[in-house]
Amino acid sequence: MTDLIIDSDARGVVRVTLNRPAVHNAFNEGLIGDLTQAFEDLGKQDGVRAIVLSGNGASFSAGADLNWMQRAAEKDEFANREDALALARMFETIDTCPKPVIGLVQGAAFGGGVGLAACCDVVIAQPEAKFGLTEVRLGLIPAVISPFVIAKIGRSAARRYFLTGEHFTAAEAHRIGLVHEVASGLEAAGARLIDALLAGGPEAIADAKDLVAERRLTADLTATRIAARRASEEGREGIAAFLAKRKPGWML
Repeated sequence: MTDLIIDSDARGVVRVTLNRPAVHNAFNEGLIGDLTQAFEDLGKQDGVRAIVLSGNGASFSAGADLNWMQRAAEKDEFANREDALALARMFETIDTCPKPVIGLVQGAAFGGGVGLAACCDVVIAQPEAKFGLTEVRLGLIPAVISPFVIAKIGRSAARRYFLTGEHFTAAEAHRIGLVHEVASGLEAAGARLIDALLAGGPEAIADAKDLVAERRLTADLTATRIAARRASEEGREGIAAFLAKRKPGWML
């Protein structure tokens, strides 16, 4: 059985499912490598319009696999740094994927599972989902995921949950910005979001995602970017379709 299941439909929606339910989709070296490769490949494919990231079984992801952590504890500092860099590359690849990424969270999302959610563009969680940045309870810190988590929840919430290791609810995750929507019908909510994404120009969505990632938005930068979009083939098609009261080409 593969640890990662990848399915796609005729619309270009790809489902990436963590498939280690016996260990609550905790990730090890193999899953880290598979996820990195999957998102690198999908990000380059023109036919991919959206990616849904989910977990099989009771949990979204419980973070790091205990056996992997035990192996890491037996390694020296240099080897641990190499492992951490591979993990960082996985999160960075998901975070910067030019395709919109939707996270569907059920059950537990702890440690690195919170990191995965933080790297998604939009996150929907079931009301019963539980979150936690519990690394300090193991004498560790959420170092590799910190850039992505802090960017999502802000320093104030990070100062609490990085330090206390408390579990928190889906409602609290929504309040602090980690989750965008709490819905008992996870798949139905995801389907509505996919429909919304498919209504947008795929190139424009990639540009919009990159715009959000800009560290400093200046007038010159934003003017340059909108000018390029207006002059693009996709931008011209979108405006023409709006004026003609028809669907744009990417929706046909």
